[in-house]
Amino acid sequence: MTPADLSRTVLHAVRRAVDEDALRAPVPARVRVERTRPGGSGDYACAVALQLAGPAALPALEVARILRERVAAEPGVGRVEITGPGFLSFTLDAPAESDRAVLAAVREQGLAYGHGGALGDEIHQLHHAREVRAAVTAQAVFRLLVAQGARGRTTCEQAPDPDWVRLGVTVNAYGTPPTPLTEIRPVPAGATAGELLERLGPDAARWGLLRAAGHDRAALGPELLVQSEANPLFRVRYAHARARALTRGATALGFTAEAAPYGESPAPYDRAARPLLDLIADHPGVLLAGARHRAPDRVARQLEAVAHAFFDFHDSCPPLPAGDEKPSAAHRARLAIAEAAGTVLAGGLSLLGIRAPEHL
Repeated sequence: MTPADLSRTVLHAVRRAVDEDALRAPVPARVRVERTRPGGSGDYACAVALQLAGPAALPALEVARILRERVAAEPGVGRVEITGPGFLSFTLDAPAESDRAVLAAVREQGLAYGHGGALGDEIHQLHHAREVRAAVTAQAVFRLLVAQGARGRTTCEQAPDPDWVRLGVTVNAYGTPPTPLTEIRPVPAGATAGELLERLGPDAARWGLLRAAGHDRAALGPELLVQSEANPLFRVRYAHARARALTRGATALGFTAEAAPYGESPAPYDRAARPLLDLIADHPGVLLAGARHRAPDRVARQLEAVAHAFFDFHDSCPPLPAGDEKPSAAHRARLAIAEAAGTVLAGGLSLLGIRAPEHL
C-alpha cells in the first residue's frame, strides 16, 4: 500500500462512517497522511479525526475510534493506533509488498509518478514582478500545480524579459489583471536572465533560482558548475545518469529489473534500501506539498535526498554482479529499486524545468 493508497483508504473510511450515520460531518475532499516523525508510532500518521471533531460535534478521540475500526479492516493495514489528542497512526502489513506496490507504480507511471488530481478543483493565477527569480519560480509552481490537476496561468506586472524564454518561462499576460491573484515574490536574484544564462547556462541557473526557499537569497555562484558530488545539482543528475547506466549494464549482462516476490524480503529490501524506498514512496506527497505551498524548493531538496540515498544503497547493495558472479533475484530486485530512483530524479528535474542527461 502506497501513501496515496492509504490516503484514499482513510477517506473511504470517512465516507463509510458518514453513510452509516456513525459520523455526522462533511466528507473532506482529501485526507493527508504523512510519514510518522521520529519517536512516533507506526509507519504513517493522520490528523483527520481532529479535523472532523468540530463539524461532527464529537471529541477527536471518539472520531478517531469510529474511523479506526473501519480502516483497520482494510487489506494492507496491519495496525491502527490512536495517539495523543486523536491522531491515527498506521502500521502497514508486509513491508515488502508495500515496496512492490511503490515500485510497480513508478514503473507504470514513469515520469508522471507522483502526479495526480488532488487539486483538480482549483484554478490559480500566479502573478509576479518583472524579475528573473520570480518568473522562474512562478513557472515551476505552475508546473507543480498542473501536475496535481489544477488549472491556471501566469501573469507578469510588465512585459516579460525576452531572455526568460531560454529559461523555459512563458507568461500568459502582463499588466495587473482584475482577477484574484497569487503573488509570487521571492527574494530577487540580483542578476538578469541574460547574465545568469551567460555565467551558468539554463539548467544550473534554474536550479540556483529554485533550490533556496523563496524567503532566502538564491546561491548563484560558480559552484553550480562544479562537476563533483559536492555540487547538489551534479549529484542529483549523476545519480540519475548512474541509474540509467545500471540498466544498460544489466541489459548487456542479459537480465532486467524485477521486484522481489510477494512475502519475501531479500537483501534489496534490508536496512540499506529502506531510506531510498521510503523517499521514493514519499515522492508523491512532496510534489503535492510543493504545489500547495508554492514551494519548488521542497522538490529540489527531495531530489537531493533521493540522490544521497541512491548512492548509499548502490554502494551497499550493488545492483550488478561483479566478476564471475551470476545475476540473481537479488540483483534484479536491486535494479528495480535503482531504476525507480532514476525515474523519480528525472521526473522531479523535469518539473523544475531541468534536463536529466542519460550520460554524465
